[in-house]
Amino acid sequence: MKPRVAALAMLTVLVAGCGADTTPSSPSSSSPPTAGQAGDTPPPLVPAMPLPGNAVDAAVGRLDELAGDLMRKSGIPGMAVAVVHGGKTVYAKGFGVKNATLPDDPGNRVDPDTVFQLASVSKSLAATVVAHQVGVKSVDWNTPIVAKLPWFALSDPAVTPMVTIGDMMSHRSGLPDHAGDQLEDLGYDRRQVLEKLREYPLDPFRISYAYTNFGFTAGAETAAVAAGKPWENLAADVLFTPLGMTTASYRYADFALRPDRAVGHIHVDGSYQPRYIRNADAEGPAGGASASVQDMTHWLAMMLADGSYQGKQIVDRAALLPAVTPQIVSSPATEPAMRSGFYGFGFNVGTTSAARTEVSHSGAFELGAGTNVLILPSADVAIVALTNATPIGVPETLTAEFADLVQFGEIRQDWYGLYRKAFEEMDAPVGSLVGKTPPSEPAPPAPLQTYAGTYRNGFWGAATVSEVNGALRLRLGTTLDVELRHWDGNVFTFAFVTENAPPGTVSTATFDGDKLTLEYYDEDGRGVFLR
Repeated sequence: MKPRVAALAMLTVLVAGCGADTTPSSPSSSSPPTAGQAGDTPPPLVPAMPLPGNAVDAAVGRLDELAGDLMRKSGIPGMAVAVVHGGKTVYAKGFGVKNATLPDDPGNRVDPDTVFQLASVSKSLAATVVAHQVGVKSVDWNTPIVAKLPWFALSDPAVTPMVTIGDMMSHRSGLPDHAGDQLEDLGYDRRQVLEKLREYPLDPFRISYAYTNFGFTAGAETAAVAAGKPWENLAADVLFTPLGMTTASYRYADFALRPDRAVGHIHVDGSYQPRYIRNADAEGPAGGASASVQDMTHWLAMMLADGSYQGKQIVDRAALLPAVTPQIVSSPATEPAMRSGFYGFGFNVGTTSAARTEVSHSGAFELGAGTNVLILPSADVAIVALTNATPIGVPETLTAEFADLVQFGEIRQDWYGLYRKAFEEMDAPVGSLVGKTPPSEPAPPAPLQTYAGTYRNGFWGAATVSEVNGALRLRLGTTLDVELRHWDGNVFTFAFVTENAPPGTVSTATFDGDKLTLEYYDEDGRGVFLR
């Protein structure tokens, strides 16, 4: 298992709160399991452990201290935090700065109105948009993708007509982990990546869980096409505008124009630096949203009120319920005493050791964002924490500590240690030569011009190798343009940073006549390019 995948699996267990519910079985092979179907008889509600006295107020009273401690320990530039309880925002505060290169600028302080990129917390917002569409009967969670996107396909022709919006938005389509993400890094747009999904091999349908941004995006895009408008407009029309979320958008251009926005920072050379831009428009429903914590409190208030906000039903309660209840086992227990983790539609769902359902989601941009939302419906409380730095578990730690305080009156785990370890594994550089010293007496390369040319690959596109100023350069897609440095014989290397290639990543480029193999793109045997 890749370090990133292993770390994500561990992170899912932690964020999900280790849930332990069950989902009704599917009535037929073409109808996936969906919670809350008509005719279901709900089981009796099992009482949770009672909350400590003054639980939420006491936990809120600790947030300044906890957030300040995490800012000091982590060194991240900025964070914003908000809490909703009893239908009201009871805490909203900013910490640190929006841009680490402007520490003394008085307008650089983070406040509750500062807009952050939400990364994968975008999925939870997207699920409520789709739930709205389910409520108005534009689509259903069981609507097949091809019913609205007839050009869409997966590699198995038997699965293609059956895969639904719900399958995609619960990561149970069978697509491999993060399918399509490297294509996005190369500059492919949404439609191009979605069309490429048909080239990935599938794991068993509806019984396999693998987190896929573009699989999720396919589900949301289906709802948008059914509505007859772009996803970004649909989200604004049915969610952001009704909730008064004036800073929220699924367009990067809108985020970039906000005067009060938190710039993304990557952790490199021992500090956080605003070196890169993360434009996630291609996977917009899965990762492209932005908003302030102040606006996020409107959405959290609606979530705690089962789709209602300020007396108006924004999202149909019955349509929303499946999103926040288990639809697939995301983290199976490894021993009988453990609680498994589940995923709904755009939400992690689990049960805490206090016997309370916990609904949550994290967001992580390697290029500069770490986010988390956590909802305890039975305690009528929710918290959101947004940061502007390469993720190391800060927002997850804060929300987990807060949840502990609400439920138990004390913090019962070293949450920072647990989350930091998970994110460090996910942040590991990639490549077989990482950390290795070049050979002291390498075999010489052939004359550089003999390597030049266009090398074609049906999946990644054409790779162009050219000689520029006595060195080789490699271009692939619209974003990769790097120098090839000689390593040994016909083996060259290139270093680069993308959302899926952390700092320190090194790939080999191996020439063999008219064949070029790029290690980074060859994990699934797709990395051979022919001249």
